[in-house]
Amino acid sequence: MLTTRLVSALGGAILAAGLLLATAPLLGGASSARGANPRAATVQKVFPSAVRIQISAGGAVVRSASGIAFARKAGSTYVLTNAHVVEPAREWRGEVQIRVLPSAAAPALAKVVAHGRVPDVDLAVIEVPGELPVTPLAPDEDLELGDDLVVIGAPFGKGLSVAAGIVSQVEYEHAENAAAPRTPVGMKTDAAIGYGSSGGGVFDVGGARLVGVVEGYRTARVAFGGRDAEEYAFDVPMPGETFVAPAAKVRRFLRDSGLGELAPDPVRGARGAVASPAAPRL
Repeated sequence: MLTTRLVSALGGAILAAGLLLATAPLLGGASSARGANPRAATVQKVFPSAVRIQISAGGAVVRSASGIAFARKAGSTYVLTNAHVVEPAREWRGEVQIRVLPSAAAPALAKVVAHGRVPDVDLAVIEVPGELPVTPLAPDEDLELGDDLVVIGAPFGKGLSVAAGIVSQVEYEHAENAAAPRTPVGMKTDAAIGYGSSGGGVFDVGGARLVGVVEGYRTARVAFGGRDAEEYAFDVPMPGETFVAPAAKVRRFLRDSGLGELAPDPVRGARGAVASPAAPRL
């Protein structure tokens, strides 16, 4: 049985171990052999902008997810994640707090400044005081089938991890009209992810730019046992079925939310918030 699930709602997803890279070597010194690897070079460049997100209610952590810092303005950093990550659950009691945990800075409380509508626009922006490293959005059209990608998220609320894959599908607005501009509205990658990776950044290898944000993935339910033994079941991420909001969709969401200056179109060279990797100054 195949089911499509939001990443933050999954409790039994299993990460594809072969696609995970240990985070410790990524933050240490790179060898000359690793330096020649464009995938490793990309990860080294964008990793500082990836963050973990914790939601607490009444003092207890009730949800874990991922995010990506993409812009800075007036002493604050802006982080992209999913709307379903920051949307409160009815059963939560007490004060709800959103905490951002950068890889190289102290945790900080954040507030929601833009919130999409699930499932059509499963995107949100949260504001964090202070300046963190950021990775800018890629141009809207910089997306091709087969492009190499890396995805950074925090599965199961643990440390940030990296998965690798390619662009396996791109959905375009007005795809039936060959004369219309090719504006991506959705895409898929075969990079396998798991629960807690909601809102993780998707980056192009070589360019080290933010080409999308993880929205969810499709799983297959695997069961064993039964009859004389207790039955067990778990959900396995399906390769090629990780759903991503591409840069064009993110940029449209920002414009519709009155935050377009945070991600100006690099083709037009518009002025706006700082959007380039940099060391944090907190």
